[in-house]
Amino acid sequence: MHMPSATHHEAGHDRLADVSGPSDATGPNVGRIGRIGRICRSPLGWMLIGIVGVGAVSAVTTTGPGPVPVLGAAVAVAVYWAVMRFVARRPMPEIARRGAMREALLGGGIGLGFILVSALLVTAFGGYSFSWGGNGFWRVVASAVAVSACAAVTEELMFRGLALQALERLFGSRAAVGITALFFGAAHLANPGATAWSTLAIAIEAGTLLGAAFLWRRSIWFAAGLHFAWNATEQLLGIPVSGDTAKGLLSMHASGSSLLTGGTFSLEASIVTVLIGAALVVPMFVLAHRQGGLLPRQRVAR
Repeated sequence: MHMPSATHHEAGHDRLADVSGPSDATGPNVGRIGRIGRICRSPLGWMLIGIVGVGAVSAVTTTGPGPVPVLGAAVAVAVYWAVMRFVARRPMPEIARRGAMREALLGGGIGLGFILVSALLVTAFGGYSFSWGGNGFWRVVASAVAVSACAAVTEELMFRGLALQALERLFGSRAAVGITALFFGAAHLANPGATAWSTLAIAIEAGTLLGAAFLWRRSIWFAAGLHFAWNATEQLLGIPVSGDTAKGLLSMHASGSSLLTGGTFSLEASIVTVLIGAALVVPMFVLAHRQGGLLPRQRVAR
């Protein structure tokens, strides 16, 4: 997928710097505003502003009633667009409407397959058993779709759209994936049943996988589709999502080694899921490299 070149970005940055003008020619207050503007337009500047904005929307809407989480996802996209348009002043091919549905469905298919295969293997090894939950079909499905959509969109905007793209401009794509993966794992430390192992597991199977997925397709919709299908499938199967238990269509019962079942954190801390997730990362990185989607540090505009 096409990415803006370093030359184009730098030229745009120089034009913006010229508009600010030197402080001794325009006065100290205007000069101070100019310096603040340059800080905000830097990768770390627009990353932090965007994360605060999208994070605030997520905090207010993710657990809201009815369609509130879905509306929250839409508002989060609008906040992201505004930050990129007016603060970062860069194009946003990653949230292009053209091909968005195709990317979301492709990512959703991979996420669905990933969780189903992981759960089936744990079940085959005697770790899980399932029974009908009897919680009401449409109510459960609507809740799973709404909550998963908000979480997937807001988290992908923050971690892949903002953090990964900002950090790869400073350190290159590979380092950016590693850094964001660690932060993504750490962000789940407060979840029920979280341990040092579950944090590492999330970093590998989710942080690295979703980072590689974004670099391959350069589409928030692809990464969000994968993330959405992952969370929604777990909830519908009655499997706790990152330790959080919600009513599903099925009820899951775990037994045996916590290394296999994931313990109270559940499937995402299972060694089976970690290994499958790590295996998926490899071809995604290879495809991203072949398409020129892995940016080394020296090619990145600052």
